[in-house]
Amino acid sequence: MRLDKLLANMGVGSRKEVRQLLKAKKVTLNGKIIKDASEKVNPDKDKVCVDGEPIIYQEFIYLMLHKPPGVVSATVDAKDKTVIDLLSEQDRRFQPFPVGRLDKDTEGLLLVTNDGDLAHQLTSPKKDVPKMYRAKVKGDLPYDIVQQFAEGITLDDGYHTKPAKLKILSPKDESGISEIEIEITEGKFHQIKRMFEAVNGKVIYLKRHRMGNLELDSQLPIGTYRPLTEEELAYCFSLRAR
Repeated sequence: MRLDKLLANMGVGSRKEVRQLLKAKKVTLNGKIIKDASEKVNPDKDKVCVDGEPIIYQEFIYLMLHKPPGVVSATVDAKDKTVIDLLSEQDRRFQPFPVGRLDKDTEGLLLVTNDGDLAHQLTSPKKDVPKMYRAKVKGDLPYDIVQQFAEGITLDDGYHTKPAKLKILSPKDESGISEIEIEITEGKFHQIKRMFEAVNGKVIYLKRHRMGNLELDSQLPIGTYRPLTEEELAYCFSLRAR
């Protein structure tokens, strides 16, 4: 890896600012002053310092974000604010992306990382990683809806979903709204909304609480994020090792 790339990625400054630091003889590599921005560095073996302070290289970033409604699960968008816009400039330097998608009006747990292998393990339908949501659904739901969801639901395009676990948290109230919990292992476009539409229901609120063993931190305010804990990271690394 080039020295200027490593320093820029670690938030020392822009490429231009890093070159100025090099020119000012403020950067050392294994104790030797380096002025060449293209100097090759092995992040696992070499010691890089700026003004005498060691620079610890970090390749990946793992963040738990409590996505608010109105924000899109994308890295860039011409019209709407994205989940990446919620991150600090320092964290955006890692060029992270959201793992999977939550609809614009859906809130809840979203993992943001630059680890493509982990993203694949969490989102590939072949991996059967469960995602748990809670929803408010309006309409007269079938009496056997739990069984129907357990057998899979045929969507409007003819696709038959994988089995889903459905739990009624609160039966229909006087407004015709039921509260439910649903666990799915895939993520087709607007899947949960379309599953309920297939049984004459309309999802009016949807929140994701869990992906695999990653559970939304109840103390994490909506619109904010934090790094994963050591226990959460251990789970992620176990997925990557599969």
